[in-house]
Amino acid sequence: MTQKEIRKILIANRSVPAVRIMHTCRDRKIPVTAVYSTPDRLSAHVFMADSAVHIGEAPPAESYLNMERMIRAAKESGADAIHPGWGFLAENADFARMVMDAGLTWIGPSPEVIRAMGDKIEAKRLAIRANVPTIPGIDRVEGVEDVRRWMREEDVAFPVMIKAASGGGGKGMLKVSSDEELPGALEQARSEAKKSFGDDTLLAEKYIERGRHIEVQVVADTHGNVVHLYERECTLQRRNQKIIEEAPSPSLDEDIRNEICFTATRLMREIGYTSAGTVEFIFDSATRKFYFLEVNTRLQVEHGVTELITGLDIVGIMIDVAQGAPLPFRQADIHPNRWALEVRVNAEDPKTFSPSFGTITRLQVPQGPGVRIAQGVYEGADIPPYYDSLLMLLMTAGPDRENAIRAMDRTLSRNLRVEGVKTLAPLLLSIIRHRAFREGNFSTRFIEEHMDELISMFKERDSEDEVLKIAKYVAEISALGPQDWM
Repeated sequence: MTQKEIRKILIANRSVPAVRIMHTCRDRKIPVTAVYSTPDRLSAHVFMADSAVHIGEAPPAESYLNMERMIRAAKESGADAIHPGWGFLAENADFARMVMDAGLTWIGPSPEVIRAMGDKIEAKRLAIRANVPTIPGIDRVEGVEDVRRWMREEDVAFPVMIKAASGGGGKGMLKVSSDEELPGALEQARSEAKKSFGDDTLLAEKYIERGRHIEVQVVADTHGNVVHLYERECTLQRRNQKIIEEAPSPSLDEDIRNEICFTATRLMREIGYTSAGTVEFIFDSATRKFYFLEVNTRLQVEHGVTELITGLDIVGIMIDVAQGAPLPFRQADIHPNRWALEVRVNAEDPKTFSPSFGTITRLQVPQGPGVRIAQGVYEGADIPPYYDSLLMLLMTAGPDRENAIRAMDRTLSRNLRVEGVKTLAPLLLSIIRHRAFREGNFSTRFIEEHMDELISMFKERDSEDEVLKIAKYVAEISALGPQDWM
């Protein structure tokens, strides 16, 4: 592949992912075009871009999922490349092909790889061919009897996982604990899969008790070079969606770390992967074995923790690879030397996970040593009900895990303030202060097992608390002295 120069990039996304990509483009002096729906016309990513194009009304199908309008916006703005970020069209093989057919540069893996890895059944088949261990399961589940027959023949006991063959993000994924739950779970998973991905094909797998979610970041160029950037631990999830990630993983020893990372590299080389991507595994802490889950053919939300421990810019690498450049490093050059954490600050009720929409009336953004913020909002911004609830990513780093956690505690408890909408911040703080988390003793069931305890640790604060604190201080330094009403 000959090298070419990207002159302007359209970012086919919004909020946090769009802003993140813009930071790298600014470093590279590459102009960017933002796209926006009607309710996003005053969003942070629109203000930050060099130009912006309105692409439709609020529903994603009329705006951020409208492929034709994305292509038209790129051409109208003079962009010659498109970066999809994460979510929306990021793992849509048809969109990737449409971008390339329009004569634009697609900043991501090939459409063929996206299509193959987007089908969990095909991805599992390719993993087996690459000698990557996979979870025992059954493909193309048509009905209850298919699952029951597989469980009898393979001597598999409940619980099992029902999964949509397409897509990700926890949608169309259900844990089934008994035979009575099976019919309803299949119906629900099929409905969610059809609604979210337009494909109701299902598969069933053995459920790994006390599982840990480990993923390996890989980057690859078009010259045959494939390099892993080590692993991330993404075990702490709610509703099968991650909310806290860290790198490296506290679950792995060096032997398993090397094995899982080189297994991921072998798979990506086998499938002809290019650009940045992630191989996800489930790690059985009881047996110390790991199993392939899927390949995410895009920039991951949690890529920032890998950047913190390696000093690399993964978005920059994606742009370089799309221009035809070889990776500027080899595997032996990658030496992580820090520990990093990331928490996702979503606009959700921390007790129920219900979405919280409205206007951000106050926003205090954390600062201080070892802190990195990926922010998609500003004070006074409206949080619309149509899209993902992510407001910002908070990341901290330190020489070891204890110091990274200490910095995160400071960031969440002292420096962050969001008013006008509820956020997950109280839950995130409770988790990182929990003894089991600090000891590295947790699984994907941690939140559901400890939810009542975590909620009991919340410290409620609001504007009235601040006013009272100021009033007390003024009274103490004045002739009045403290008053009874205080």
